[in-house]
Amino acid sequence: MSTNKEKFNFSSILLYLIGFLLIWEWLRPMGELTDTENIEVFLIFLVIAFAAALFQLPMVVQAFIKTFYIFYAVYRFYFEGGFLRPEWLGLFFSDVKYNLGLLLGRDFQQFTNVFRTVLFFLLLWLMVYLIQYWLLNRRKIFVFFLMTIIYISVLDTFTTFKGNGSIIRTVVLGFTVMGILTYLRLVAEGKLRGDGTLAGKWMLPLAGMVIFSAAVGLAAPKAAPIWPDPVPFLKSFNENSGSGGTGGIARIGYGTNDSRLGGPFLPDDTVVFRADSESRQYWRVETKDVYTGKGWILSDQVKGGEGFSQDDPFPLGGFPPNVKTEEQAAKVYIEFKYPHIVYPQGTKKVAARYGVSFLYNPVSEKIRPMEPWNEPAELDDYGFIYDVPAYKMDDLKWADGTDLAEMPEDFFERFTQLPPSLPDRVRDLAAEITKDKLNWYEKAKAVESYFASSEFTYDQKNVAVPDKNQDYVDQFLFDTKTGYCDNFSTSMVTMLRSIGIPARWVKGYTYGEAKSFGDGDSKKRLYEVTNNDAHSWVEVYLPNLGWLPFEPTKGFSNSIQIDIDRDTDSSGKTPAATPDKKDSNPQDRLNRLEENDPIPQQLKANKSPLEKARIFMKNEWKWLAACLAIIVAVGWFIYSKRGRWLPYYLIYRYKFSKNDDQFGKAYLTLLEQLKRFGLKRDEGQTLRNYAGYIDRFFATKEMGKLTARYEQFLYRKELPEGTWLETKQLWENLIKKTIS
Repeated sequence: MSTNKEKFNFSSILLYLIGFLLIWEWLRPMGELTDTENIEVFLIFLVIAFAAALFQLPMVVQAFIKTFYIFYAVYRFYFEGGFLRPEWLGLFFSDVKYNLGLLLGRDFQQFTNVFRTVLFFLLLWLMVYLIQYWLLNRRKIFVFFLMTIIYISVLDTFTTFKGNGSIIRTVVLGFTVMGILTYLRLVAEGKLRGDGTLAGKWMLPLAGMVIFSAAVGLAAPKAAPIWPDPVPFLKSFNENSGSGGTGGIARIGYGTNDSRLGGPFLPDDTVVFRADSESRQYWRVETKDVYTGKGWILSDQVKGGEGFSQDDPFPLGGFPPNVKTEEQAAKVYIEFKYPHIVYPQGTKKVAARYGVSFLYNPVSEKIRPMEPWNEPAELDDYGFIYDVPAYKMDDLKWADGTDLAEMPEDFFERFTQLPPSLPDRVRDLAAEITKDKLNWYEKAKAVESYFASSEFTYDQKNVAVPDKNQDYVDQFLFDTKTGYCDNFSTSMVTMLRSIGIPARWVKGYTYGEAKSFGDGDSKKRLYEVTNNDAHSWVEVYLPNLGWLPFEPTKGFSNSIQIDIDRDTDSSGKTPAATPDKKDSNPQDRLNRLEENDPIPQQLKANKSPLEKARIFMKNEWKWLAACLAIIVAVGWFIYSKRGRWLPYYLIYRYKFSKNDDQFGKAYLTLLEQLKRFGLKRDEGQTLRNYAGYIDRFFATKEMGKLTARYEQFLYRKELPEGTWLETKQLWENLIKKTIS
């Protein structure tokens, strides 16, 4: 009990409090820079973890309390029903199993919020353990203190987070805890007496020094920065350096987190897929419906989704009967495996290898392939049957919002949603642009055409990030007028919604670059789509016509077809196109597409081992470098701790040997281990003299006895039978004394 009382004192409480405050500094920016909410829940977990360690509860009890809290927090965040009811646990463990599959597949971006929350709790658990180990066992905290300073400094420099207060608090806490730990180390080493008088004499000057330093730092005049902006300075050294989005310049390509848009991109010509199709079209991945003022999120998080098989109709409804369509086929060949598929608008049927089904998210319209055992599937290729629409101009002009009664209220509210903080001048601009237009289509075209003016510039690098209180669209429309597809498309959706026209934001890819053409009369072409072709655009809802794509991004063109000269029937409605009889079966078109595949043979041929290795290195070099770094770090750690584990290995190595010949080898091994321990034998020193030195150092006579036997073996070349068994215990005792 005395030991516990010694540990549970004022110094321990103070150290744990400072450790808690330092970790808190890591959490503060998360509420501002990420989607993480309810930070107080994680702070309560930290309080529980530190309190359990402070009161020295048994490890089993600590683990139970923390685990129970994690389960309860996850339940309150994401599940419904009674906490003690087993139904939600089944959903929870299914979610964990699904995410473990993503983890093994290194698809970290697709982790669900439930799994991310659990991982974050585990990270905090680990940080509390490390703080406890550094503070109470090692009496050192400088590394964590330095990491905290660097973390805050980087966020303050490259993001919208203002870290002035955090830097001051961290410096004060860091110097305070390092002063306390220095005092405790000196007391433990016997260099200082640990009485209360000396503690007061030590702590009062320490507190005064920290307070005085902080006050001088705040009051002293600040020199002007050497670099007006660190980003251009870094970019002058390396094109890949800089700031983008929420903290670093990104490489262009499809991503999942659109909650904070902005910042520059670097080009990336990595091939994502190749498409064999009869016409050019955009390749959809998902839509998002809630604009936050900083980016896009989903209005609802769907657990799992709705499943459908290859024999079922595509879950996204086709075009209305009054829209003329032409049925076409396409096939996609995957180079970069994402957990979702890409598909053209108007898809009616999708076909993949046998046994694969699909999971459809009705909110985002993202579709994932699934194996029969309900695990994500990796596809090499898949095909589509889809309709290509051709709209009549009269239908477009009559499709407006004059009769909203037929449109569900929740649908209209969902796709005209805007944040209350949207500046009024955005609404005023949209109203001004469309004031002379008579219908929704003309208004949408007016907004689309507005971005084609010379005022706007398409640029992927010199793109600003909105400040904390600045709206993303407002900044683009009135301040910078420079950006890429996300800026243009988000601005158009926002402007249309502000005047009451339902619109949504769509992500995917453009059609890419045509690489080969079909022979003769064939219309099929092979398109190569790279990360550079990742794109976002706008879809506007027109009654009786459905969702129409619009392309506001400067330099991109809309592929919508408008049939001006088409006849109408007596009712004034446009008749639906009648498909060719030979194309009446969608599966037949997929089969013919497979038979007449125009992909060049060199794309189909098996790549050489050298080429495969080159592609693997190109795609996976980051993971290889990370694995190599981990291996080196683990190897260095094991080597640095050899004083702890090597003696046990040596004992195990000779433990089961009964042959007397092992005595000579074991003795030489002992000499090497003593040398590693620091008891080096001097040059010219006799074994007997060295043995006396070892016995005096360890206060034993074991080394002398072993050396006498070894000299007998050395000069007589023989040992009495059973020598090793008699001396093994002496040898093991000396080996154990070298454990450090």
